[in-house]
Amino acid sequence: MAEATQPNEGQGGHLVRQIGFWSGVAVVVGSTIGSGIFKNPADIAAKLPGPLPMLMVWLVGGLVVLCGALTLAEVGGAFPYSGGHYVFIREAFGRMPAFLFGWAQLLLIRPSSIGAVAIVFGQYALRMFGVKPEDPNFTAWSAYLAAGAILIVGTANYRGVKFGTGIQNLTTVLKVGGIIVLVLLAFAIGLPKTGGHFSPLAPGGSFDISMFGLALVSALWAYDGWSDGAYVGGELVDPKKNLPRVIVMGTAIIIAVYLLANLAYLSVLSVADMSKSSIIAADTMSVLVGSFGVTFITATVMFSTFGTVNGSMLTSPRIFFAMAEDKLFFEPVARVHPRFQTPYVSVAICGGLGTFYVVVASLFTGSQAFSTLTDAFVIAIVPFYALAVGSVFVFRRRERKRQGSVTNGDAALPDSLADPPSPGHLETHPHPYNPPVHTPLYPVVPGVFIASTVFLLTNSMLDSSSRTATLLTLGLVLAGAPVYYGTIGRR
Repeated sequence: MAEATQPNEGQGGHLVRQIGFWSGVAVVVGSTIGSGIFKNPADIAAKLPGPLPMLMVWLVGGLVVLCGALTLAEVGGAFPYSGGHYVFIREAFGRMPAFLFGWAQLLLIRPSSIGAVAIVFGQYALRMFGVKPEDPNFTAWSAYLAAGAILIVGTANYRGVKFGTGIQNLTTVLKVGGIIVLVLLAFAIGLPKTGGHFSPLAPGGSFDISMFGLALVSALWAYDGWSDGAYVGGELVDPKKNLPRVIVMGTAIIIAVYLLANLAYLSVLSVADMSKSSIIAADTMSVLVGSFGVTFITATVMFSTFGTVNGSMLTSPRIFFAMAEDKLFFEPVARVHPRFQTPYVSVAICGGLGTFYVVVASLFTGSQAFSTLTDAFVIAIVPFYALAVGSVFVFRRRERKRQGSVTNGDAALPDSLADPPSPGHLETHPHPYNPPVHTPLYPVVPGVFIASTVFLLTNSMLDSSSRTATLLTLGLVLAGAPVYYGTIGRR
């Protein structure tokens, strides 16, 4: 197909549009469904010990990310370039906020995400071979396996987008298929035996607004990845048509899978049992079909986490590639391999940082490495999700201003539109804002998403157990401001 080899317009023809619609959906679903649905239900059940509050966290989290997905479907359709949120933030709010996004992605968000999921892969791989967490070598060996997984997927994505999307398609089918098998067995075998553990729906003391907020952070970690399709917008075939569909369809699939998985868990285990289970999917399958079920679900988690590491290695380099093209990062990072047509320098950076975080987290936090990395990830990404979604208000306001100017007879665009916020190669905003789809129930839908992010950050800062980590994380993000003004901002 000629369209599949069309250059990524607006970026110097460097990257090639070769990711189809279903591969794009696999990027979203595969990047999202990783370790969260196999680990976080226990944490949420411990915070909200009632079936209804526990399920409500997953439902509310799903509705929040759906609001974000519906909004970014509009914005992403208007700006279908590699870099995703970086592009949206830069176009709406300028270079400094965009730099802070990239700074946070480089130092915290992407390395911690890749590292956290890779650690879970290593842990489950060891369990497949009979090595238990009690083994004194368990932490070190799981870190080695995690680093090996990052090296493998990094090499695949270095050698070509087709390698990366091929791994993503395969692992997405395997992981979703494994969860569907668990759900069917739970409903067919577990539910008739137990009648389900859905009563009482909300026992006394099972709901607290502060604990609900903390549980929502855990749920949103599991949902993270819902917008990753936007990062590869510059390599999607027919992006104005496919990017909005990829984001919304991928998000809808994830919500459905997560709700079904939690209903399956409750069909077999009580909320109290769930709260004590660090390997909830394996415990559920053990009750249903014995040791074979444990082996089956352990393999599913391995494929799931490996696919998520690959998804992060597929999407993350596009952020730093876009920044480098825009002169907000080292220019060599924008190099594209002449043979493989991949941002190979950026891929190498992401792989190296992910491996570094795995080693450091394992050495200094031991068994708490996963939660340490995920907490850093969630708090750091939330403000930028709010900015990316909030960009829709800026773009619509500019478009109304532009249309008013044209109506009044001005042939030229207003200065605020004619002068783009940066001199980079990405297409800026000297043209009408003309998205292929529009956010339904605007401005309520983006407003709900932004309000949810404000609630999460406020709750994390008010709660004594998370306040210090939240402030440190946000402080590290804001430390990028003097770096910007002392270097790039002086140009």
